[in-house]
Amino acid sequence: MKISSELLLILALTLGIGFAMTVQTAINSQLREYLHSPLQAALFSFLIGTIVLAILVYVQPVEKPSLNTFLQLPWYMWLGGFLGVYAISISIFAAPKLGFLTLSGLIIFGQMVMSMLVDQFGLLSNEKAPINWQRFLGGVVIFIGVLLTLKR
Repeated sequence: MKISSELLLILALTLGIGFAMTVQTAINSQLREYLHSPLQAALFSFLIGTIVLAILVYVQPVEKPSLNTFLQLPWYMWLGGFLGVYAISISIFAAPKLGFLTLSGLIIFGQMVMSMLVDQFGLLSNEKAPINWQRFLGGVVIFIGVLLTLKR
């Protein structure tokens, strides 16, 4: 992979996702204390996110989809919102119990396992990329890292 300024920007922005997710989970976990429920905290978080997204979509200079476009989407594309609710709600619930390091490690390990399966079988219209020993070893190393974080 050739190192370019575009690649460096993408790497930095991607690293920022990890920073943002940790801060978001910390904020939402505190929000849970005020609202008395992980689901209520998640709802508030999604409400604010929806408002921000609506503004960004409104000002974005691209054609907006019609209702018919939404109705023609494959069924599984509707699952993204459900998966987001699951991820945010469980993170809010689990973070205070596991700690942020273990939570993040488990999330990353889960993403790696699922990513390997999606790549291996070309699921969800992705290109196939077989699991090789390097990818498998990377997952094992992450799993060992998670085990090491369990003892606080």
